[in-house]
Amino acid sequence: MDTLRGHDVANDQDDFDYAADAGIETPLAVASDERRLHVRAYNYWASLLGERSLPSIEDLNPDELEEFGPRSVLLDFSSGIDNPAIVYLGTALREECEIDSSISHINDVPARSLLSRLTDHYLQIIANAAPVGFEAEFINQRNADILYRGILMPFSSDDDTIDFIYGVINWKEAVTGDAADNLEREVQEALRTAPPRPVSAPLWADGPAADAAMGLPLEDETLDLAGMEAPAEDASLADWLAFARDSAEEASQSESRSHGALYRAIGLAYDFALAAQDAAEDYAEMLSDAGIKAQARSPMTAVIKLVFGATYDKTRIAEYATVLDHGWAAGMDRGAMAGYLENYAGGIKALVRDERALRRAERPVKTDRQDKARAALKTATAMAPETVTTDADGLAVVIARREGDGTLSIVAALPEGSDLCRRVVLATQG
Repeated sequence: MDTLRGHDVANDQDDFDYAADAGIETPLAVASDERRLHVRAYNYWASLLGERSLPSIEDLNPDELEEFGPRSVLLDFSSGIDNPAIVYLGTALREECEIDSSISHINDVPARSLLSRLTDHYLQIIANAAPVGFEAEFINQRNADILYRGILMPFSSDDDTIDFIYGVINWKEAVTGDAADNLEREVQEALRTAPPRPVSAPLWADGPAADAAMGLPLEDETLDLAGMEAPAEDASLADWLAFARDSAEEASQSESRSHGALYRAIGLAYDFALAAQDAAEDYAEMLSDAGIKAQARSPMTAVIKLVFGATYDKTRIAEYATVLDHGWAAGMDRGAMAGYLENYAGGIKALVRDERALRRAERPVKTDRQDKARAALKTATAMAPETVTTDADGLAVVIARREGDGTLSIVAALPEGSDLCRRVVLATQG
C-alpha cells in the first residue's frame, strides 16, 4: 500500500527553492541527490515557460535529456484524459517495470509496476495546472519493497489546454530486516565519528526564482572588461578552449557570485565557438576525446559542454547554448558577448526568454488535432452497415454524420472490444 508523506517546503529550502504554491509536495527523508534530480527537472520545466502559462510541448524532446530521459515518461492527453497514450518511455523505467513495446496507453500499464505509481497522479496535474511531486513506497511485481520519488509536469500545444504531461521518477529498493538494522547502526556510528562538515552554499540557487543564476545582478556592480586577458589572434583552438575553461572555473568558484564572471565565461565560450569554425578538424577531435556528440539541432550545446563540463547542470547548459545561438544568429564579433550580456536588460534570463519566444513565433501554426479529425469525418465515405464489426451481443459504437437530406451515415466505428468502446457502452446507461 502506498504511504504518501509530505511537509512544508520551507523545511527543506536548501533542496527545494521553488515556491510551495507550485504544487510540489515536499518529501521527507530523501537523499539530496534524489531531491536534486527532481529540483533540476522542475527547473528545466520552469526554464521553458517564458511568457507562456504552460511550456510548449514542442520545446520538449526527452531523447535529448540525458539526465531525465531514461527515467521519464511522456503522456499524451490530446485524445482524452481517461486513457492517455504513452508516447515516450525511458529505457531505465521500461526495464524496471519489465514493459515491452506493446504497452501504449495508461490502461495497459501493469498494476504493480513502478510506472503505474507515477501515472496514478496525473489527474492532480489536470486539476492544479502545475507540477506535482510525490514520494511513496510499494511492493512491486517482483515482490521487492521499492521507495520512489516522482514529479509530473504539464505541457501544452496551445498554451491553454494541458494535453501532455512529462513525468520523471527516481527509485531504489528498500533495505529491510537485519540488513536495515545493521546499516542504521553503521550510519549512526559514522555520523558520530565524522569530522564537522564545512558550511557551503551553491554558487547559484537551483530554484527558478534564483535570478542571479539566470543573469540578474546581485549587487550594484558593473562588468569591468578592461584588462581581461584573451588569447592572441593567432592562438590555437586548444588555447581558446583553455582560456574559456579557466574562465568557467573562475565563475564557478567566485565567492562574490559575480554575474560579471559568468558573462565573461560565456563570452569566451562564444569566442571559442568562433575559433572552432576555422578549425573544424581540431574541434571534432576535441569532441571525440571528451565523448561529446554534436547535435545538428543545437550545435552550441556541445560548445558549452566542452567549456563548462559535460556533467554541468543540464538546464544551465541549455540556457547558455541559447545565448550562444543568439550571438551566432546576430553575427556578433569576437569579444563582444560579455559586454552585450552586461547591457541586456534582465541579463541571461531575459535573453533566453526572448530568444525562445522568438523561436515559437517563427514556427508554423499547427492545426488542432481534433479539428483535423472532424474535418476528415465530414468528408469521409459512408460505411455500409454490414461492414461494421459488432461484439458477441451484436453491439458496436459508431460515429454518424447527418447528411443534407436528414439521414444519418456511418462514417467510423470503434474497434470491437476496445476499452473506449466498453466505457461508451457503460456511459449510455448513466
